[in-house]
Amino acid sequence: MCVHIYADLISSMTLYLMQNTDKGDVRIRNELSRKLDINPNKLMTSKTFIYNLVWTLMLPGNGNQVTYPRYDKDGYLDNLEPFKPSRAIFIDTPTGYAIRYGDTTFSPDEVLHFVINPDPERPWIGTGYRAVLKDVLKGLKQAGVTKQSLMESPAPSIIVKVDGLTEEFASKEGRKKLSEQYLDSSENGRPWFIPADLFDVKEVKPLTLNDLALAKNLEIDKRTVAGIFTMPPFLVGVGNFNKEEFNNFIGTQIMSKAKVIEQELTRKLLYSPDLYWRFNPRSLYSYSLTEIIGAGSAMVDRMAMRRNEWREWIGMSPESDMEELLALENYVPADMLGQQKKLNGGDGNGS
Repeated sequence: MCVHIYADLISSMTLYLMQNTDKGDVRIRNELSRKLDINPNKLMTSKTFIYNLVWTLMLPGNGNQVTYPRYDKDGYLDNLEPFKPSRAIFIDTPTGYAIRYGDTTFSPDEVLHFVINPDPERPWIGTGYRAVLKDVLKGLKQAGVTKQSLMESPAPSIIVKVDGLTEEFASKEGRKKLSEQYLDSSENGRPWFIPADLFDVKEVKPLTLNDLALAKNLEIDKRTVAGIFTMPPFLVGVGNFNKEEFNNFIGTQIMSKAKVIEQELTRKLLYSPDLYWRFNPRSLYSYSLTEIIGAGSAMVDRMAMRRNEWREWIGMSPESDMEELLALENYVPADMLGQQKKLNGGDGNGS
């Protein structure tokens, strides 16, 4: 569940190709940016490709994901082919390591190798979450088995104490006959009449999940797993949604894992030193429409944003007459600020 949340959120972000300029970083739109953001693999969309990458990377026991970039005859990126994790073997060498896949051995600069939780002894190899999750997952599994067992074979709600010296109690057939004779009622709600010296009937509560404290233990285990993955417990069904906590999770943990992908793609796929890859997390944050409109309004009023950019924030199409920057007060276009009458002595009528 935790790995799915990471994979789903990271794969939902748009991947930008950015360029450093003297006036700040700008987004570049070309065939390379489209390749990575739309169809990095011939058989998968970007959503599917990134989801599979994160899933493999974070699945307990892995910590590594290897992808082979294939180029066409002209040297352009043609396809990103993920390796099957069960077939990728990491081999130590005198100068570092190599990756064996089937009958082929690759050097690290020939493939994209994504790593989380690096091994202290071999920091180029990831370790994943295998060790710390083992005991917690064992407890969760046992809780599920116990719950299923109680649902399939519930304890009886009535226990009948019978004189063991009676002849009928000596055999299974006799006990069944006693039950049919004295305990079965032909009509609902009718009282039972039983010999006072033969039976002692008591009502008891059957063993329930609450008696075993399974619900509490499950909550503790889920919180533990959420803590291991550094995510809010409400994302795994414990507690209530908290917007500030969720936004903090996006800005720290989600972007931390996304940074692993950004940096590996940048150092292996880009040659120009002023280019880099960046995920855009803005669509993941929990914003209300009122908050988006309020933030956009403040930026438009301060000439930090055009109205078309504001419209794009809330999913509206651009308008040709909304490209101008507007100033406060009467919303005068930026290039006409100097023509205001109050700056030129008024209009002769005291204005």
